[in-house]
Amino acid sequence: MLKKYLFLTKPGILFGNFVTTLGGYFVATQGSVDFLLLLLTLLGTTLVVASGCVVNNVIDQDIDQKMQRTQNRALVTKTISEPVALAFALVLGIVGFSLLWFWVNAYAFLFAVIGFVVYVGFYSLWTKRTTIHQTIIGSISGASPPVIGYTAVANQFDLAALLIFLGYALWQMPHSWAIAIYRFDDYKNAGIPILPVARSILRTKIESLVYVVLFTIAMNGLFVFDYANWLYLVILNALCIYWFYIGVIGFKAKNDQLWAKRFFLFSVILITVVSLCFSFTATAPSTQIILF
Repeated sequence: MLKKYLFLTKPGILFGNFVTTLGGYFVATQGSVDFLLLLLTLLGTTLVVASGCVVNNVIDQDIDQKMQRTQNRALVTKTISEPVALAFALVLGIVGFSLLWFWVNAYAFLFAVIGFVVYVGFYSLWTKRTTIHQTIIGSISGASPPVIGYTAVANQFDLAALLIFLGYALWQMPHSWAIAIYRFDDYKNAGIPILPVARSILRTKIESLVYVVLFTIAMNGLFVFDYANWLYLVILNALCIYWFYIGVIGFKAKNDQLWAKRFFLFSVILITVVSLCFSFTATAPSTQIILF
């Protein structure tokens, strides 16, 4: 039974957000880590994300039962009831938000609230079911954890935080569309109007390349404004060039699902490597541009 509760929190999403939170944190620390603050930030963020994922499971029951990869989830099979799931989400949320408010800072708490509200309210309850722009909305919540990590240390929202937010949000687009192409039939059967289903796979491949370029530009901004060193520049651009290359060969792919799986898996590798490399490539800028 404990395993079923664990899967309600979507461990894959938790791990991804754990890594990106680390990335934002490392940019701000520039190699000098306060391990207690890091632990509290990671724990608080993970619990808030877990809470949102459980609520998403409750909202998406009708969709999940139509998709092969989700039709055995606990709420679909009724092995966990809605009231119990919501109570579980409430406990996770209260503990997570409390950790960020009382033990981290108001900035981290604020971006946790933004990420949660966007994911549950604007994405899960609304845009996921109604518009192809759902991925843009979802990207806001996906980009919140690295900003939480950064502001936990910096205690301000500055240019680096903005670049981190933009970069991680832009990365979400091709990453999410790749999943939708790989699981095309699931999304089609569930009636989810994500770009590959609502428009075409060809258009999705074209727009994915555009977002890969925009992601590359945004993340290069961290080097341009002295938040990361030359080693970061080399690692980032080598990975982005290869990601772009995989996107280009997608136009000649004989099997779109196999290509999308490769494109998706490399996006995970890229964001993981980039996030972790901040632990030894982050630098202190000569001048700080504080936004609020």
